[in-house]
Amino acid sequence: MLSYQHSYHAGNLADVHKHSLLAVMLDYLTRKDKPLSYIETHAGRALYDLNDAAALKTAEAAQGIARVFNWFEPDHPYARVLSQTRAENGPHSYPGSPLIAATLLRPTDHIHLAELHPREHAALTLAMSPYPVKCHLRDGFETAHALTPPMPRRGLLLIDPSYEIKDDYVQIPRHIAKLNRAWNVGIIALWYPILTSRAHAPMLASIMQAHPAALRHEVSFPPARPGHGMVGSGMVILNPPYGLEDATKHLTKQYKTL
Repeated sequence: MLSYQHSYHAGNLADVHKHSLLAVMLDYLTRKDKPLSYIETHAGRALYDLNDAAALKTAEAAQGIARVFNWFEPDHPYARVLSQTRAENGPHSYPGSPLIAATLLRPTDHIHLAELHPREHAALTLAMSPYPVKCHLRDGFETAHALTPPMPRRGLLLIDPSYEIKDDYVQIPRHIAKLNRAWNVGIIALWYPILTSRAHAPMLASIMQAHPAALRHEVSFPPARPGHGMVGSGMVILNPPYGLEDATKHLTKQYKTL
């Protein structure tokens, strides 16, 4: 259950999709001089070395951020975080979503990060030590339910599981429905892989039926290697912030060039 290691996949084309949209949403939220809450259910280690053995073994980052960094103008919030991370941690460093959030958010904002894998949690705690965040060694969905509705009530919840627990596809629509009832003003963002098996399809249909106003965005890309089952990346976002749809259109255009 705890075998997944994102170090093999950090900076891949799915991360580019997910992280660039996350950065746009957080950047928009911080334009108001009001504090907000950020909650993440599956945080990982937050900081990755794209030159380590795990990343080099799959070469997914080489096909991902190393290839498409120029999709983003220097003032794009995702590009700003990437540049700052490299300046502080070296040219092969890559920020996971917790570090993206911590970089873009402010001292008045509240950040809660859940990670159940003990080694990943230890790495997360170390990477986040310069920032005023709370790292929870706890199941992500338990954490999210315990914290919602948060204070402040403005904010965003990112659900980004590995889907190594196959029951996730069944349980996630139920979690989202409950979280949305508890925190109806919160932005709830779910990432999911698009697989050749179409395992995500029933889950997605259930979510969209229950939340027809949610923003759904998917991109396609070639498999990372022969036989690899992931051929795209998707996000469903409840209460999407203003301007996010424009960001999705830009990404759709860029992914079509791959």
